[in-house]
Amino acid sequence: MEPKIQLDPMTETALRSLHDIAVPPPVSWLPQTWGWAALAVLLGIAVLVAFLIWLRRYRRNAYRREALRLLDGIEADIRNPARREKGVHDLSELLKRTALAAWPRSDVAALTGQAWLQRMDSRGADKALTRLLDDLEYHDGTAIAALPPDSGNELILNSRRWIRRHHVSA
Repeated sequence: MEPKIQLDPMTETALRSLHDIAVPPPVSWLPQTWGWAALAVLLGIAVLVAFLIWLRRYRRNAYRREALRLLDGIEADIRNPARREKGVHDLSELLKRTALAAWPRSDVAALTGQAWLQRMDSRGADKALTRLLDDLEYHDGTAIAALPPDSGNELILNSRRWIRRHHVSA
């Protein structure tokens, strides 16, 4: 136990008259002027509009994501010589379905042969893709099975590039 310190009466009276330090109220996080509030509202609206634009673009490109997913399965068919003919025909069908999802049916559905290849060229297809499609689309299974692996890889690569990058006007 500590010994009690004896203070003189004047010091004791002075200590009793002391009060705690007055602390100011905390600073408010709310803006002090209407300009900051307006800026916060405009910033919120801009973020909302940017999110809605991103969401609309994401939904519009759903057909591209689906086509790329299907292309992965077709790629396995094209790499296998026994199923290469089926893979080439499935690829042609996939590209046509992708075009039908991107543009009006009346503009795409009736196109075949050179007209279809010209449409793909005008919409961003590489010349190599249209050349390979033109060469392979109407061949029989033996000619397609004899296709070198590099041509199959090039066909898949160019198809994937076209699906990702073809231009669709708003």
